[in-house]
Formats: sequence, structure tokens, C-alpha cells
Amino acid sequence: MGCRWCGGEVPRGARYCPWCGRARTAEASGGRRRVVITGLGAVTPLGLSVEETWQRILRGESGIQRIERFDPSDLPVQIAGEVRGFVLGDWVDAKTARQMAMFSQYAVEAAGQAWRDAGLDSGAIDPARAAVMIGTGAGGMATILETHELALRRGLLRISPHFMTTFPHNMPAYHLAQAFRFLGPSLTVSTACATGAQAIGEAAEMIRNGAADIALAGGTEYCVFPLFIASFAVQRAASTWNDRPEEASRPFDAERHGFVVGEGAGIVVLEVLEHAQARGARIYAELLGYASSNDGYHPIAPDPEGSGAARAIRAALADACVGPEDVDYINAHAASTPLGDRAETQAIKAVFGERAYRIPISSTKSMIGHLMGAAGAVESIVTILSVRDAIVHPTRNYRYPDPECDLDYVPVGPRRHTIRVALKNSFGLGGQNCCLVFAAWDGARGPEQSEPSSRRSE
Repeated sequence: MGCRWCGGEVPRGARYCPWCGRARTAEASGGRRRVVITGLGAVTPLGLSVEETWQRILRGESGIQRIERFDPSDLPVQIAGEVRGFVLGDWVDAKTARQMAMFSQYAVEAAGQAWRDAGLDSGAIDPARAAVMIGTGAGGMATILETHELALRRGLLRISPHFMTTFPHNMPAYHLAQAFRFLGPSLTVSTACATGAQAIGEAAEMIRNGAADIALAGGTEYCVFPLFIASFAVQRAASTWNDRPEEASRPFDAERHGFVVGEGAGIVVLEVLEHAQARGARIYAELLGYASSNDGYHPIAPDPEGSGAARAIRAALADACVGPEDVDYINAHAASTPLGDRAETQAIKAVFGERAYRIPISSTKSMIGHLMGAAGAVESIVTILSVRDAIVHPTRNYRYPDPECDLDYVPVGPRRHTIRVALKNSFGLGGQNCCLVFAAWDGARGPEQSEPSSRRSE
């Protein structure tokens, strides 16, 4: 049996490769199937495509501005990462589009981009083996509120006959299945701010276990509307730097005082390796590991020691068959809250020890805000591109160090950095924690190899 990392021969039943000292064989890990990422799609406050979003992130730009969708003057929070200029592509007909809530439209647009990026528009797949795993936090809450206001003004019987097929959380999954003929297993995930990453992880598990060969997975959110913004304003959880919107999201910075609501969608195409290779697909990266946990501590505040997050990180690394010494980059949850950023820093230190100080860590939310149920998916795409391009984007607005957040958060600008293994953290309300582990891919040799931990010098 060959080692999945170095290709060396591994004795039957051995858990670790005797040649590189770090990788379990596929047989030792239960013979599970390998999952790769072949397509990416995104709608974000920084752009209506993956490429536009990625280039603006590398330039350290901010998509956070004063809210334009409604007049926020009566609210203490008047800023957000709002999607602007959105027009749904021709993935569905005009009549269907008119009957879709915006969170479904965002999902269909991002999925269409990923579908085309993966080359699925030019090749047939088995619809029964194609899964959909989409998550959302707020779902169609905006549609419910709009319909309620209409009913109060005009009467209950004047609401749209399509109302009941617009707001449910599972409607994006339906629209993706219908538009792209992914007719196999279908599931909707809703785990607050961890939703998007968890949907990707659960889709990978579905593929690993043989229930599907390919999947559209990710998260979507349409949440810049008055009630949603007000809910975080009364909690005093959101930033009130209304006169400095581009500086409001400042993860790990000593002056951080709340997150910034954002919205959008991120969808990836996941495939079992053999399926991707058989159709000659381009592979961005391999999804090596996934795990989740719950703090069981408080509905809003994280465990101050970060113990729940640390459990998820350790479990994800174990699932990936890598150790703390193998991780080259961390894309943090880092929402710019005083408690959350501190707890995540504690969790990283607990898992990585002294090495935590030598791993570059960055927060995508510093530029796009917190996309809620879509955050983990969009940030996973950013992590995958970081791995592909061997570059780490900066944490915008990190200017004043917090003694309790003292790791390398990549201030100032992007940094060239070879990434073999990357960790993506996503944590959420209700104590939800989710972690994903991605590995670099070089088409000829499989996962890009690193020196074994026993022979690496830091």
C-alpha cells in the first residue's frame, strides 16, 4: 500500500508511513475516498465573482460601506458588507428568477459560477450521484418580513401564491438541483456562522462514504435588512464605527469592538478524486479533514479558553491525518469581537503550542465583514486560493496589538508563503465550531508533499 503523501511502501495495517513518518495510508483510515475541489463560485461585498473578490482581497480593499438598501439613520449600526450591483445570470429562466428570494438567487449565481468553473457545462455527470449541500442562517427572513408588511397593508389574501416556496431554508438546494440537475442526496445545513464551512464538510463526508461522487456545497445569505441589523445593534455585538466603515472590522486589533454584518454566497464543487480525474478536471486542492464541536457554554459568547474550538481543530487535523506541525496557514474565523478573537487565539495556542507564533493567520472578515451562513464557504474559497497561489492575504485594520492576541496576523499587505496544508476555522452562535483542512495539489504527484515533521526545521 502506497503512502498518500510520499508514495513510499507502507506495510499492511500500519497507521504511519515508515518513510516520511507522518501519513496514514488510505487502508489505515478505513479506505475512504479522497475528495478534491474542482470549481469555485462567489458573490461577495467585494465582487460578483471569485476572481474579482480574490484580487481585491489581495489588495487589502474593504467592501464595507454605509448601508444603501434602506435608510439606517435610526439605527446605531449603519454599515454593512452589502452586495451591490447584483444581477442573476441566465442559470434559470426569468419567471423562475422572479419567484426566488434573494438568498436563493445568490446561491444559484455562485453555484453557476462554480459549475462552469469545474467544466461541468461541457460534460455529462450522473444526476443521481450528484449531491447538493447548501447552508443558510437567516434563510428567507427578509421575504417573511416583506410579506408580513404587505399583508398588514393589503390583507392576508393579497400575498404572493409563491410565498411558501420562497423563504424556507431548503429552497436554495432545490433551485440548485433544478438548475444544474444535481438530483442525488440533498441536505440543508444551518449552524449559524459555521454554516458554510459545515456544509462543505458534510458534503465531503457524503462523497467519502460513497453516497455521491460530486456535490455543490456552500452557504448563502441575504441579511442586510433592518430587523437583522437591529438585532445585533441591541446586542451591542456589531461595530458602530459609522463614520469609518472601512476601518470598522478589525480582527485581533486592540480597538476592535464588534463585527460588521455582511452577505453573499460561496459555493464549491467537490468530487471524489477518481471522478475528477476521469473527466480531466482541474483540481484546486484536496479537502483532507473536517470536524465540528460545540462549546456548550453560552448562546452568544464563546468559551473564553477556546476549548470547544480547540477540540474541533484537533479533530479536523486527526481526520486529515496531519499534525499541528504540518499546518502552514490558518484562515481564522476572527469576526472582530473582543471575546471571539481572544478565544480563537487561545484555541490556536492550545493546539499548536509555540509553533502558533510561526503560522501566518489572517481574517477575511476584515475586508468583507461577517457573511453569516455564507462566511465559512466564501472564506474556504479564499483559503483554497491562498493554497493554490502560495500567498497569504493581510488582515486589514490590524494596527494596535492586543496583548492577548499576539500571534502573526499578517498586517500591512499580502505575503508570499508556500502552503502545503491550511486550516479554516468557522465558529458561530450557539457554541458551534467547524474546521476544515485543505492540502495543496500538484496534478502529477497528488497532494503536495512537505518534509516529515521529524526532519523539518522551523
